[in-house]
Amino acid sequence: MNEIKVGFTGTRKGMTKAQMKSLLKVLEKLKFREVHHGDCIGADKQFHNLIRLFFPKARIVIHPPNIPTYRAFCKGDIILPEKYYLDRNEDIVKSSDIIIACPKEFKEVKRSGTWSTVRCARRLGKSVIIIYPDGSIEYDIK
Repeated sequence: MNEIKVGFTGTRKGMTKAQMKSLLKVLEKLKFREVHHGDCIGADKQFHNLIRLFFPKARIVIHPPNIPTYRAFCKGDIILPEKYYLDRNEDIVKSSDIIIACPKEFKEVKRSGTWSTVRCARRLGKSVIIIYPDGSIEYDIK
């Protein structure tokens, strides 16, 4: 993959250490110039911090939610207007070539923003990488 845009989605409970380790390995293999995330506490903030620390040249585009309760208020290179959660999740998918998801569950859940974003990515024909809580990785590359 060459100079791709990476979208990220994850649990507001935060990633496990195994997920963070696997995420870093996945990111090191991708040639990306830009990342997109939803600016929530937990996994989004952890992802943001990993990008700033290990990939400082990457541009970070933030898609904030319109409800500030779980917002992390990360400092990105571009901060887009606030939107309803599901709408901004779809925007993240549409703005990205590949979606990386770090859910808190090992199986798909109906009422989950992370899994909803994965379903949206699949519906739109995007490549998806799921990193499970134990660090195992599922690849669905288009």
